[in-house]
Amino acid sequence: MSDRIFGVIGLALAIGYAWAALIIEESFLSDAVGPKAFPLIIAAVLAMASIVILLKPDPEPRWPELPRLLEIGAAVLVMVLYANVLPEIGFVIATAVAASYLTWRLGTAPLSSLVTGIATSLGIYVVFHLVLGLSLAKGPLGF
Repeated sequence: MSDRIFGVIGLALAIGYAWAALIIEESFLSDAVGPKAFPLIIAAVLAMASIVILLKPDPEPRWPELPRLLEIGAAVLVMVLYANVLPEIGFVIATAVAASYLTWRLGTAPLSSLVTGIATSLGIYVVFHLVLGLSLAKGPLGF
């Protein structure tokens, strides 16, 4: 039963995400694909996965224990905080902190997590901002 509830929630989220993508106003200078394509792809994948869960639920789902659920909640909180502080502290710093925390919680040693977070942040910055020329949130340091 809980799988079906999860599937319904996922499907509702996909519909809401698709609706939000469809109301994005496009500029007359947008590229051929436009800003709606990527969110619509995400919504479609989420909808398909939710439909599979609805149609073929696990007969005896096993939910994680409370400590594991708290870790999942903490990871969600980190992602919400990431989205909120991104405009204030910038892409590089926010991504480095969030990626460091998330890799640490996935089992990496703290120092390795820090290195991974910084490398991930700088790598994405180089590819998306310097190579592809996309705009990323600038922080107080100007990058």
